[in-house]
Amino acid sequence: MEGLPAFLLKTIIISLSGVMAPGSVTAATIAQGTRNRWAGTLIALGHGIVEIPLIFLLMLGLGLVFELDPVKIVIGLLGGGFLLWMGTDMLRQRPTNADTPETAFSKGSLATGVVLSATNPYFLFWWATVGLNLAIGAKELGITALILFAIVHWLCDLIWLSALSIAAFVTHKGAGLFGRKLQRGILLFCSIALLAFGIKFMFDALKLWLV
Repeated sequence: MEGLPAFLLKTIIISLSGVMAPGSVTAATIAQGTRNRWAGTLIALGHGIVEIPLIFLLMLGLGLVFELDPVKIVIGLLGGGFLLWMGTDMLRQRPTNADTPETAFSKGSLATGVVLSATNPYFLFWWATVGLNLAIGAKELGITALILFAIVHWLCDLIWLSALSIAAFVTHKGAGLFGRKLQRGILLFCSIALLAFGIKFMFDALKLWLV
């Protein structure tokens, strides 16, 4: 059995590979970061509100629930609908001047982190597979290792998402240097990304429903 330091190093590597992969949380973090440099930190906190309890619930057998088709369908439809709403709202209020849009979700970064995590089928699938295997490995090393595993994994989310929103904020504040077109282009890209992920979530759910 590997020791705790080696296990935590493996946790960091695997966690970062998932955290840094482009997704709906990344797009939302960049979009909200243009208004609030701490948006990523708040989104990570919301993410943790869902993720930390989830880790321990998986140890109690919750992973089996995620394998049920009705559960996958509901999660996919809810998550897809929320992302479509977010993306549409951003497009509708996309700025044509120096101002960043006051979208309906721009002030609720903590809530965004909670909702995007709880309704993201790929996040839940990752935890039902890769994450569950890591959690089991941590549990074999003891309860302390399981707690450290949860903290270290969440810290990867916190550091990455905080860095993203700070970078987005700096780019927005320096729009005169980087150019307004670049700023609006970033927001447009985030809007389209959210719409694309929303469509993907709902398509997969509907496909599963109709099979």
